[in-house]
Amino acid sequence: MSLIYKICFIASFLLPLAIADLVHPGQYDYGFHADHRLRKRDPFQSHIITGPPRVDGKIPQRPDIRDLQKDEDKWNLYLLALNYMQFTDQDLPFSWYQITGIHGAPALTWGDVEPTPGNEHYGYCTHVSIIFPPWHRPYLVLYEQVLYNIIQFIASLYPPDLQDRFQKAAADFRIPYWDWAATPPDGTSVLPLSVGGASSVNVSGPYGVQSISNPLFSYVFKPFNGSIFPDFPYNTWTETKRAPRPVNSANATSNNSFVAHALDTHLPSFQQRVYNLLTNYPNYTTFSNEAWIPNDNNGTWDSIESIHDSIHIVGGGVYGHLAIIAYSGFDPLFWLHHANVDRIFAMWQVLYNDSYVIPQSAVYSSHTTSPGEVEDSQTPLTPFFSNETHFWTADGVRDLEVFNYTYAEVANKNRTEVIASINRLYGKSSPASMLMELSKSQQHSNKHEKHLGHRGFHRTNGLSSNSHAPTRLSSAIFIGDKYREWIANIRVNKHAMGGSFSIHLFLGDVPSDSSSWPVASSLVGSLGVFAHKGLHGRMSDRRISGTIPITSALVGMVASGTVPSLHADDIEPFLKSNLELRVSLADGTVVDAHEVDGLGITIVSSLVRAPVSEAMLSEWGEIESHFDLFA
Repeated sequence: MSLIYKICFIASFLLPLAIADLVHPGQYDYGFHADHRLRKRDPFQSHIITGPPRVDGKIPQRPDIRDLQKDEDKWNLYLLALNYMQFTDQDLPFSWYQITGIHGAPALTWGDVEPTPGNEHYGYCTHVSIIFPPWHRPYLVLYEQVLYNIIQFIASLYPPDLQDRFQKAAADFRIPYWDWAATPPDGTSVLPLSVGGASSVNVSGPYGVQSISNPLFSYVFKPFNGSIFPDFPYNTWTETKRAPRPVNSANATSNNSFVAHALDTHLPSFQQRVYNLLTNYPNYTTFSNEAWIPNDNNGTWDSIESIHDSIHIVGGGVYGHLAIIAYSGFDPLFWLHHANVDRIFAMWQVLYNDSYVIPQSAVYSSHTTSPGEVEDSQTPLTPFFSNETHFWTADGVRDLEVFNYTYAEVANKNRTEVIASINRLYGKSSPASMLMELSKSQQHSNKHEKHLGHRGFHRTNGLSSNSHAPTRLSSAIFIGDKYREWIANIRVNKHAMGGSFSIHLFLGDVPSDSSSWPVASSLVGSLGVFAHKGLHGRMSDRRISGTIPITSALVGMVASGTVPSLHADDIEPFLKSNLELRVSLADGTVVDAHEVDGLGITIVSSLVRAPVSEAMLSEWGEIESHFDLFA
């Protein structure tokens, strides 16, 4: 390490909160005194990534954020640690600013891992890359490790009568995930209120109950440096925004209610995509990243990266930081989102553990990678050190337990348990769940009717809102034990529009006001394209692919009598006449689809054998191409 880095490294654990006697608005006041500071009890941090330790030989699980919130002590420690990290001097390597800055802007060099020539203006993150999922694993662990160490320190500051209690709560801390594809509890949104409900929150810390800035609501730059955000209005915003209103205004405020509504509207689409990925993508190459493979099977155009992109775009909203690659890491929602991406990856690994990284050429630059360089399972995942001299690799991080964390669904590494979790969590927007419900209803009809009454998604055109008993729909949906899955396969140049953009599909009237598209009742789904700004016209042949599932919306049409059945003879002409395409940029501007370089959309379907129990996966048949919606 360089001398400057060593100085910053030492300072990060010798100086509590940089200057403890200076308490800034929104910061928790620990009541430090000079003699207290000299005890050097501040959290030790390391650039070597090991993950927090096991507890009594056991590996703690990362919790769902809603479950973490139920544990009052852990929740308080989590908020306090986030607050601590966000108020740490931005010049220090383990501050919020520097850890989140590893991803994109301000293209800083972290841990003395210098950029390769020509890549000085990029973050370290790999996109459209075979190592996209493995790279994010140690990144999350670095963030988790930093928070864990802060939490141990904070727990040690409680008064003697509370210290044991909070140290016990701190011992097995792991970062939470946000499951954006699971049906939320009744009466709640996909976006938890703890994340978007209020800009301040009360916490019970070592120095009593205080009101602090909600560290999940936004990150406030301290200080703000507009030069790292070259475009208006980002160069005027001193904190991260989601769906800011008024749009394109220096005085904009976040509209988390709109983001919540948009996420609720997209939930059936997100659920179907995750369900399809986990049931029909046994090959790691197609699962892992969104690079378009022209000769690949038409049934595997989606990827964990592509759906990850869509969450970024919908979660950020028009002009939101989360929707911009270079800025997204600063938004606290980034970490909750990526923990869930890692969890889905871990579930996939249990199902298909024989498939993994094979050599592929890098498509785009990162801080240490140039296009054309071959990436493989031994490529260094920079800047994440496994020891003083070596970096983690995809092979090294293949088993998440090397970092001493797991998730409930994969803790036992039992394939049957993972399949049951997939069906339970993500099958509700798919006809695949209907056959299981029919089987159950034959023996438990009363219980089944009760279950149907609790399937609302804040949506009117999908399986989730169907009030008809499955038996009334079975002949229109199923041929024996099979149903037809309908999908829009989409390919496009990632940088066709010089930044992030969205491709929307509608069944029904399209609102004239494009700002309402993400929450329109006629929206089938959106494919978010998460792109770097300023690359318009470059690498025009670099196409990506993704999907918008149509089945859930079509089942709603069948249930309402709009279309007779889900079968091809009825659906193909219906889609040809009624499916509408729209495209909008990250700033909300509407563009003609013909202006989008490389855009192509094909409607395909497959006969899928539905599982009759939670322990079974769906079985997909051959993919049939029906027509080009746009070519």
